[in-house]
Amino acid sequence: MTNILLTLSYDGTDFCGWQRQDKAAQGGPVRTVQGEIEGALEKMFRQKIKLYGSGRTDSGVHAHGQAANFLSPSDNIPVENYIRALNGLLPHDIRVMQAQIKEESFNSRFDATSRTYRYFMHTGLPEARDMRYVWKLRKHPDIDKLNSMCSLLKGEIDFATFAAAGDQSLSTFRYIDRAFFEYHDDILVFEIEANAFLWKMVRSLTGTLITLEQEGKNADDFKTILESRDRSKALFTAPPTGLFLWEVKFNGIRRHV
Repeated sequence: MTNILLTLSYDGTDFCGWQRQDKAAQGGPVRTVQGEIEGALEKMFRQKIKLYGSGRTDSGVHAHGQAANFLSPSDNIPVENYIRALNGLLPHDIRVMQAQIKEESFNSRFDATSRTYRYFMHTGLPEARDMRYVWKLRKHPDIDKLNSMCSLLKGEIDFATFAAAGDQSLSTFRYIDRAFFEYHDDILVFEIEANAFLWKMVRSLTGTLITLEQEGKNADDFKTILESRDRSKALFTAPPTGLFLWEVKFNGIRRHV
């Protein structure tokens, strides 16, 4: 058995999230990223293969660098051949970008030390091809005000305010390494790196920060919302279209979730 780590890119628009779902929706199968890749692996090896992801992206959320591993029943396949073989079996909205051999005990979820998300917003007139991947804003936000609020997002923080109803995490504390906004012409990007994230946490944070800026509020107002630990105080949950799981790291400090 060879433990293979895949780096994956996918367009989440037409998926019901990452996690495989065995139940049907409206009489038809539920399409998930994990399910599609496990289906490709089953065709490749003619047996069921379990895929372990570093995290579960929600319905409509994309990935630039999702990480997932599986135990290959073959020790004879050159690792670079997995890229070509799987891409030949996968639909066009999932691509394997890299394959690596890892030690047998490696697990993409439990060995990840941080995940980075990027949320893309368009402040101008986006082309039709970009509409699946951005949140179109009506106003041009003040990046200095946004980054002033982001300065509060550092270290271990209780994010109960930004945990969606139904989140089953044992703790709402997460460790934030960095969070900031930056402009690339008409594209505004919110980037945040943490040991892990609560369900819909990044979308809730993004929507609240943008709403506060548009209402003329400041970092003190954001601090009050953050420290309230009250889900009802979160102002808005940004749509999934602009959110990408950008990178997963395995070489940092492992912090308890």
